[in-house]
Amino acid sequence: MRAAVLFIAAALSLAAATAQAQLRNENLLVAMPDGFKVGHSASRNGMDMQEWVPSNETVENWSEMVTVQVFRNRPDIDPGRYQSEMSKLWTKACPGAVVGPVVTGITNGYPSASLLLRCPLLASTGKPEVAAIKAIKGRDSFYVVQRAVRSEPATVKLDQMKQYLDRVSVCDTRLADRPCKL
Repeated sequence: MRAAVLFIAAALSLAAATAQAQLRNENLLVAMPDGFKVGHSASRNGMDMQEWVPSNETVENWSEMVTVQVFRNRPDIDPGRYQSEMSKLWTKACPGAVVGPVVTGITNGYPSASLLLRCPLLASTGKPEVAAIKAIKGRDSFYVVQRAVRSEPATVKLDQMKQYLDRVSVCDTRLADRPCKL
């Protein structure tokens, strides 16, 4: 069964009520930040992905990016193990990387894990990069949302990144205990 990805525009509360009525089955609930656009979209090998960047930037040259991934029909992936593997990959790609602890929890009844990664200087860009990642194991699919910046962000920006990921959720119209609240 194909998992739906719902991109919600916070300013459109009337549209949100209509969107909620149209949700079916399992859905990833994630909002595109104000002033962002879809920079890249692809589907292959059972994974759907979108990359969102500020409206005046590209996926090749960005200051901030949100990456949304849906691994269709992969409820077997464990969020904590996924984040541990991300930590290993990040450490290999970036000498001097600082990897935060994997924080596991429950998001709307689904197992989830979050992680904060810092790279003081990414070789491929010559810039620092910080990424906050949330992974959620759904009943039908596995979901990952990452918000990254190519800078060493101030505490306020880090808090905004974490708050953004705190609002990311999965819901299922088939399950009363997994409501789709927009």
